[in-house]
Amino acid sequence: MSGRLSRFRPRRLGLRARITLTFALGALALSVLLAGTTYLVARQTLVRQREASVLRQTYVNARVVHDSLRSASPDIITVITSLQTGSSFPLVLYGDRWFPATLEYGRDAVPAALRERVADGHAARMRFTLYGTTVLAVGIPLRDISPSSSYFEIVSLGELQNTLRSIRLSLLGAALLTTFLGALLGVWASRRAVRPLAEAATAAQAIAGGNLDTRLEVTDDRDLALLTTSFNEMAAALQGRIERDARFASDVSHELRSPLMTLSASIEVLQSRRDEMPARAQAALDLLVADVARFQNLVEDLLEISRVDAGSARLNLEEVMVAELVPNAVEAASPDHHIPVSVAADVEGDTVRADKRRMVRVLANLIDNARVHGGGASLVAVEHVKGNGNGRGDTVQIAVEDSGPGVPSEERTRIFERFARGANSGRRGMGDGVGLGLALVDEHVRLHGGRVWVDDRRDGRHGARFVIELPVVSSTPRSRKARKASKVGAS
Repeated sequence: MSGRLSRFRPRRLGLRARITLTFALGALALSVLLAGTTYLVARQTLVRQREASVLRQTYVNARVVHDSLRSASPDIITVITSLQTGSSFPLVLYGDRWFPATLEYGRDAVPAALRERVADGHAARMRFTLYGTTVLAVGIPLRDISPSSSYFEIVSLGELQNTLRSIRLSLLGAALLTTFLGALLGVWASRRAVRPLAEAATAAQAIAGGNLDTRLEVTDDRDLALLTTSFNEMAAALQGRIERDARFASDVSHELRSPLMTLSASIEVLQSRRDEMPARAQAALDLLVADVARFQNLVEDLLEISRVDAGSARLNLEEVMVAELVPNAVEAASPDHHIPVSVAADVEGDTVRADKRRMVRVLANLIDNARVHGGGASLVAVEHVKGNGNGRGDTVQIAVEDSGPGVPSEERTRIFERFARGANSGRRGMGDGVGLGLALVDEHVRLHGGRVWVDDRRDGRHGARFVIELPVVSSTPRSRKARKASKVGAS
């Protein structure tokens, strides 16, 4: 159950993503804070200014109405109509009668609380929503005209609302822009912050690829100096350890060659008198011959591996035709058993830069591995693979198939490690390999700039498919006569 739940757990963000997200969220929080503060200050200032302006104008208008009502024959409707504007609507309570400038804003438009406050003889104001618009109502008592006379003015604040809405949109746009700029700054900062780690990762990959003298450039940055120094010290210690191990393997291998030669010579003498031996002695001699041959292969493989580790392995590169190299190498590796070789038509003009001796050894190791663990190679196929156009050029793939049990997916990388012989190869009698053949294949192919891997057979049958991929130097069409000769040689 826990394994199923782990599938739905969100993946942790990378370091660069976390730095970028931190900058973006920081910019968003800061911009929201500044935008909110700016909006509140602007809103409070604009509302205060607007209310002060409305109050001043209302008192002026109330004075005009007051003077009109004190005349002999006041024309209230004419006066308040002249005071009406597009955003203000005056009303006059004269005695017990209401005189509105427009019927839409009559007595009922003035809140009862405001009317009661003014009736008590106090000037008052109230902000509320009327017909979906925020308005400001101001009431001023006119006691010297009559105890119940008052002047009211309702002023629409719609223009102020539109202004505040524009300010909100502007601040929102500024906040989004600030967040975007913060994210860009985070991307730039994350690249600079992660660059030393990327350089360390590149250096580590170079060391893993065999360039043991790779080091990080010394920096004056106090924060990075510890990382650089520690990495270089680790690389130097690792290089020294690998070089000592390589020298040890080389020295041991050289020291073992002399007694092996003596043993081989002695075995040849014993084999010449094999018919004179009893049956038990002949069986013991056969076991001795097999173990000495296995020991010789181990020593030769150790010598070859030590040359690769020491960097003394030199390739005698030359341009060779793949369609000719593979059939000849297969024939040399297995002269007693016919192994079918399939060469695709578009491979016949492919040329690779290769060391013939080492490539023959690579194919021989794969064929020998198929013999030991897969019942023998059933097919060697060669095909051309087009490049993907992203810096990857055309390649040629050489596949060795067998009909054995195959290689489990969890072992497909490990079997190319040194002395790794697979799950079924640890018991005596399950094979005569020493665990270095595939490791040598991997080393030699990498020296040629290629790669090797193992997969299942394409036809769905049981068995393994070992694939070597090499870069193509040139691909030129060959004449019909040359193609015919190549097919005859392959068959």
